[in-house]
Amino acid sequence: MKPYPVTEIRDLSPHLRLLRFPVGQAYLWRDGSDLTLIDAGAYGAGRPIAEAVRDWGHAPQDVRRIVLTHFHEDHAGGAAEFARLSGAEILAHHLDAPYIRGEHPGPEPVFEDWERPIHETALAALPAPPAHPEFPPSVRELKDGELLDGIGGGAVVVPAAGHTEGSIALHLPHHGVLFTGDAIAASPVDSQIVLGVFNQQRPQAVRSFHHLASLDTDLACFGHGDPVTSDAGAALRASAATYDLPA
Repeated sequence: MKPYPVTEIRDLSPHLRLLRFPVGQAYLWRDGSDLTLIDAGAYGAGRPIAEAVRDWGHAPQDVRRIVLTHFHEDHAGGAAEFARLSGAEILAHHLDAPYIRGEHPGPEPVFEDWERPIHETALAALPAPPAHPEFPPSVRELKDGELLDGIGGGAVVVPAAGHTEGSIALHLPHHGVLFTGDAIAASPVDSQIVLGVFNQQRPQAVRSFHHLASLDTDLACFGHGDPVTSDAGAALRASAATYDLPA
C-alpha cells in the first residue's frame, strides 16, 4: 500500500512530538526510553510513523502502546500496520473497539449541511481504503476514567462521547497535557478553538467539550489543527462558553 506521509514534525516539549498528515495528526509521548503513540493516521501511515520515531532517536519497538481516541479512519487506519512493525499494544474505548477490529462498520456521522463540503474535501485527501484492510487482531478495551500508569506518571481516560460513542480524550494531569481527539479542534484558517465536526451526537459532543474544558490543562493537543501550547484550559473554557449546554 502507498505510504500515507507525515507532512510535518513538530516538537512541543522534550516529551511530546506532533506528527501531521495531509488530514489530521498523531502524537508521540516519551517517558524515558518508552514511547506512546496517540492516534495513528490513515491507512498507509505505519511506515512513515516508524520513520518519525527513528528520527526522534528511538526504534519503533520503543513504542509500547497506541492509544486511539476513536475509530475513524484518519485516526485508526494506520494502527494495525504500525502495531505489526513495532509490536505495540493497541488501546481504545470498549464502545469503539469492535469497529477498530473490523468486526462491524462504524456508524456514520450526522452531518450539518455546512459540514458536507468540508467532509468531501477531507475524503479527497485521504487514501482510498485498501480492498483488504489490515485490522488489529486484538485491542485492549478501555473504560471511562481508567488510569494508564505507564504514560506521563498516570494518564486518565476521559470520556468524550459525541463525535463517536466511544470517543475518548487522554489527560496527563502531572504534565497539564490533554489529547482531545476530535472532540475539540482548531480551525485551519485562524486557529480558533471549536467543537469538532462530523459528530454522531452533537448535543453529547457539546457536553463533552464543556467537560474537557473544565480540566486543568496547560497544553491541548487536537486531532485537527494547531495545539494550544500554554494556558490551554482558559482558551478551552472561553470557547466552550460559546456553545450552550443542551437541556
